[in-house]
Amino acid sequence: MLHLQTFGDLRLIDANGEPVRYPIKGLLMMAHLYAGASHELSRYELAQFLWSDVEAELARLNLRKLISRIRETDGGRAEIPFDFTATTVRLNTQAVSSDLDVFRTAGPPLERLNAIAELTQRGFIGNIKPATKLIDTWMRAQRDAQALQLRQALLDALPDVEKSGAARIISSAALQILERDPNDEQVRALLQQLSGGSSFGERLPSGNGPARVEVKRAETGGATSADIERASLPLILPRLVLLPPTSIHADAGLALASALIEDVTIELCALRNISIVAPHTAGQIRRDSEKATVVARHSIAYLLDTRFSDEGLFAQLIYFPTDEIIWAHRFVMTPDTLPRQRRLIAQQLTLSVARELAEKEEERLRFEANPEAYHAYLVGSSLMSKLTLPHIRRARKAFKQSLSHKADFSPSFTGLARTFTSEWLVTAQGNNELLHLAEQNALRAIERDPASAAGHRELGVTKLYLGDVDASVAALHLAEELSPHFADVIYSHADTLVHASRPGDALAKIQRAISLNPIAPDAYLWCAAGASFFLEQYEEAIAYVEAMKDKAPAHRIAAASCAMIGDRKRALFHRQRAESINPVFDVEKWLAIVPFKEQWQKELYREGLLRAGF
Repeated sequence: MLHLQTFGDLRLIDANGEPVRYPIKGLLMMAHLYAGASHELSRYELAQFLWSDVEAELARLNLRKLISRIRETDGGRAEIPFDFTATTVRLNTQAVSSDLDVFRTAGPPLERLNAIAELTQRGFIGNIKPATKLIDTWMRAQRDAQALQLRQALLDALPDVEKSGAARIISSAALQILERDPNDEQVRALLQQLSGGSSFGERLPSGNGPARVEVKRAETGGATSADIERASLPLILPRLVLLPPTSIHADAGLALASALIEDVTIELCALRNISIVAPHTAGQIRRDSEKATVVARHSIAYLLDTRFSDEGLFAQLIYFPTDEIIWAHRFVMTPDTLPRQRRLIAQQLTLSVARELAEKEEERLRFEANPEAYHAYLVGSSLMSKLTLPHIRRARKAFKQSLSHKADFSPSFTGLARTFTSEWLVTAQGNNELLHLAEQNALRAIERDPASAAGHRELGVTKLYLGDVDASVAALHLAEELSPHFADVIYSHADTLVHASRPGDALAKIQRAISLNPIAPDAYLWCAAGASFFLEQYEEAIAYVEAMKDKAPAHRIAAASCAMIGDRKRALFHRQRAESINPVFDVEKWLAIVPFKEQWQKELYREGLLRAGF
């Protein structure tokens, strides 16, 4: 038997669990028929549904071609999903099952709620952009009906709230409902009662009110367009996701920290000016390797990133469009402090988010109004996490694509500036044209958004490599004043202080950046290695390089550090790696390019490089 999956990606799966190659329009037709009461429609209706944007005759021709493709695809099957006649198309439900069955299947209320919540959390047909207005309207109507059924399943399950595991299932489903409709005061009140540990008892609603009538109407396919138009549209609010913590060691403390974050998630549902992403989705985002893409898809503005260690729970609130750290704190995790910490985290988050909403509302609306530009920007930002020439150039292409969608999108100018300075660094050829392009794009970013730290940061970095160290320090000082918890700004400020002949101040600052961003990017560690080298702490410099995932940019500083402590074998290793990446590197040419405020730094670096054999 074939299985039609409609939540998440729309696809057809065979009896062995393998995906079946099938026309997308055929899958849409299958889903449309499966969701209907009779599983049968006329050819005219299906043609209009699938191709409402073309002439009727062309739509019918397209349907005939689609049917021919489907017949060819299904030719060798024992069970055929469609029955085609001259005038109708019927879905053979003896040959096809679907995840939509969960809405039609009775069962224990708590199990049914859990099944519906897990399914709807994935999103109905999430991988297909509606090609016509009719398809879009149908998909929206299906999601409306499914939301009503989730709400009713929640009300039906409430009498079982005292059962083992019930509170978490019910609270997670309630959060999911509030994600969609933050104005559902009945569900909000129920969630707050559950969060507060109150006993529901006889105060629980019976669920026999208007919501039940609406669900029954949706189940029978009786919802009219007038009903849908009368339904109040959910308020569009910025979204916050609280990611469950990670840890190097999976122990009981991590489980406790995870439970704490989930409880805080429920606590924050009382906020009226932000939408909280349910824990189920938060867990999926945490596990996804393409977090930036997933966060963009879910239109998430704020992200609470958490990590657990022996020192407690580290939490940082990030404004995702600019990767700016708004607030960071470490919480002690002992049994006697847990109740207070729960309230403290919730309070700090509430205050921080409320303040940032007031300050960043205009910026947030600008991001949300340009999803294509934002998505391309995120792609570019994710590529810049690796300092290799192919990644840098692919990132530049993504930032340019972002600007093609919105010509004055400030973050993408910031990203472009970073690609030019990064290429200048990686190639080590002293190409000042790259730096002038970086400066132009940084100034464009500042012109469009002077209050953003990001543009000032890139200007500071560019000024450094152009040799104007004082202008660089000034620009980065301003950037840090504008955003005092922005780890990337603090890192860039530290890097500039290295070149300003203040390696001690630089090391202190980069260590602060690492404390804000504990799983530090390679660039932070590279900067720390440089600061350590100029403090003549060579072992520490080598340790920072060894901690880098991609050591390619830092082989020269590692080779110089090894040479300064007389470790010729390791110095040779790093020098050979550096030469394999850039075989035309010249010490004197490079030292003439790299800006150091005081001559002693150049002399020390020259000595290290020459001892290493460059």
